[in-house]
Amino acid sequence: MSIVLGPNQYGKAEVRLVRVDRDTARHRITDLSVTSQLRGDFRATHESGDNAGVIATDTQKNTVNAFARDGVGSPETFLLRLARHFLQSPQITGGRWLAEQYGWERITAGGEGHDHAFVRGAAERRTALVHADDAGLTVLAGLRDVTVLKSTGSEFSGFPRDRYTTLPEVDDRILATDVSAWWRYEPSFTETAGPAEYDERYGAVRSILLETFADLHSLALQQTVYAMGKAVLEAFDDIAEIRLSCPNNHHFLVDLEPFGLDNPGEVFFAADRPYGLIEAAVQRSGAPTAEHPVWSTIGGFV
Repeated sequence: MSIVLGPNQYGKAEVRLVRVDRDTARHRITDLSVTSQLRGDFRATHESGDNAGVIATDTQKNTVNAFARDGVGSPETFLLRLARHFLQSPQITGGRWLAEQYGWERITAGGEGHDHAFVRGAAERRTALVHADDAGLTVLAGLRDVTVLKSTGSEFSGFPRDRYTTLPEVDDRILATDVSAWWRYEPSFTETAGPAEYDERYGAVRSILLETFADLHSLALQQTVYAMGKAVLEAFDDIAEIRLSCPNNHHFLVDLEPFGLDNPGEVFFAADRPYGLIEAAVQRSGAPTAEHPVWSTIGGFV
C-alpha cells in the first residue's frame, strides 16, 4: 500500500492589521485579523522540500499589509481583493481568506465623539470569509460572541424526565447567549456588491438577529435560534443560508432562604460552564441536499 499526500493548504494566520483613514480630521479605524491560506499542487514541497511553487507565508503577510495601503473598505471586499490577487498565480487553484474585525468606539468628549480617540468595544467581532475553488468565489459574512440577555419572556418545560433529570420546569427565566453566526451570500450579490453594500447588509442582518431575540417569547433556545435565522432569510433573498451557534448561558436563582430572605426572581448566579450549546443551519426549501463546500473550511459548526 502506497502513501500519498491528501488535501492540504498553507498560509499566514492572524495577520494583525490596523488601518487609520486620515482623509479628514475625523479619523476612522479598521482593526482586522486576517488569515490567508492557499491551495494547489504542492506535492513537491511536502515530499521533497522543493519550494519552487510556494508563495511564502511571509509574502502573504506582506501582501495583506500592502493592500491595506489602498484602503480596506468592508472586510468582505478586502478579502475578495486578496483572493483575486493570489489566484492570478498559475500554481494557486483555490484558497481561503478569513477576517475578524474588532470594534472601536469614539470616546465621548464634550458631549460628542472624539475625532481621533477611541475605546475598544466588547468581545463581539464582525467576521468574513472568502473561499475559492473550481466553482468560483464564495463569500460568507458573520459575527461572533454577540452577548445578549433578556430578563423575562423565556420559559422551558415539557421535556422528558427520567431518573437522571433534576432540572425543574420554568415558565419565566433569564435567557442569555453569545450569538455567533455565518451567512452565505448568493453569487448574484457578491458579483455586484461593494464595501458600502456589505457594510449595510451586515448592519441589517445584525439588527434582525437581535430584534428577533428580543421580541420572540421563547419556549426554548432552539426555537429562538431558528426564528432568528428564518427572519434573516425572509428579509433577504440573496442570502442562501445561515448557520448559528448559541450557548445557553445559564442563570440560576440563588436560594436566599438560609438568610431568611425570599428571592422573587431577582438574584441569580451566572454559571460559565457547563452550558447548553444550540446550533442550527437555516436553509431554503428546495436547496441542494449536498452541503456547500465552503462549510468544510470553517472550524466547528460556525
